[in-house]
Amino acid sequence: MSNTIEIHGFCDERFETVKEAFAENFRSGLDTGASLAATLNGKFIIDIWAGYRDAAKTQLWEEDTIVNVYSTTKVMTAICILKLVDRGLLDLDTPVAEYWPEFAQKGKQEIPVRFLLSHTAGLPGFKKQFPLEGLYDWDLIVSKLAAQKPWWKPGTKSGYHAITFGYLLGELVRRVSGKSIGNYFREEVAEPLNADFFIGLPEEHDGRVAELIPPKLPLFFRILSTKVFRKLFFWHPTVKVFSKPKQTSVSSFVAESKTRAWRAAEIPASNGHGNARSIARVGAVIACGGELDGVRLLSTSTLEKALEEQVAGKDHVMRVPLRFGLGFGLPSETMPLPNPRSLYWGGMGGSIALMDLDAKLSFGYTMNNMLMGTEEKLRIEKFRDTLYEALKEI
Repeated sequence: MSNTIEIHGFCDERFETVKEAFAENFRSGLDTGASLAATLNGKFIIDIWAGYRDAAKTQLWEEDTIVNVYSTTKVMTAICILKLVDRGLLDLDTPVAEYWPEFAQKGKQEIPVRFLLSHTAGLPGFKKQFPLEGLYDWDLIVSKLAAQKPWWKPGTKSGYHAITFGYLLGELVRRVSGKSIGNYFREEVAEPLNADFFIGLPEEHDGRVAELIPPKLPLFFRILSTKVFRKLFFWHPTVKVFSKPKQTSVSSFVAESKTRAWRAAEIPASNGHGNARSIARVGAVIACGGELDGVRLLSTSTLEKALEEQVAGKDHVMRVPLRFGLGFGLPSETMPLPNPRSLYWGGMGGSIALMDLDAKLSFGYTMNNMLMGTEEKLRIEKFRDTLYEALKEI
């Protein structure tokens, strides 16, 4: 790509270093198409985009381009649950089975709601393999999870619920509100905040979805994806989580993300579609204490609960040190953040949402060139560090 990349949008001059870091990604080939946005005190200080939304570089990434952000979707799902908690319709310490009676099977009758939010329920994956298309059948998936025995004693440790997080919490939303998680999010979060984010994408928006470009897998992930490795280590939680449903390699997920069936489904842990602007917009209401532009989404007391550490240590699935609050990651060795009252989570390939309640800062980043391993980590860290360095000068 040319050394001159045209960056579109707005950037406060005080944050030009962030814009330059964004441009450098294109010059170095780390990004093909991307968007980056940040708010301070609820107002946009950065809202930029650049590049192409297809691998062939024939279609420009536009102001309204959106993309599948994978697990950054979990941020939106967690907010829906916290909104129900805020309204008194869900209680964090009440057993899930009181809202969802079928969940009481296989010794799960006492698991409280908060365990689902902190990845400690012991249901990080599925017991048996099934076709990837099974993820589109909501009733099938939640019945599988209701009938499943926990993989460890609930509440004792975290094990990243990569896909199951969304179905478990989404079914709670359905049982309590009578609405699907996609509809609840749209009506209660996206529309009030005018945020261009979807859990279950209407077909009319297909024309502006960026094409995801599969990552070059680091050695560990290449080994993990081999049939021999999966047969030898079928018992390992990481293998169990990422080998079910069938053929859930990174490349298969990326290929599936291009289908209408994937986009239309509500998979609230991994198929949200949005851009940096919409992520930062939703994050801003969290960073600003639950209210933004006259819209009160959450009370300060509920947000303070979300910030309370639920579990810390080496995650049983991800195999890295993590700290979880209620639905979000907290600052840790894996994601150092300067302010303790911060929340975040990111998606496979590199998208991220970060909300800092001390600085009243919200940050979002989306892209189509997926990275994994060290490159993915360094790309996010560069944006994080540059943003906070600029903030110090204000």
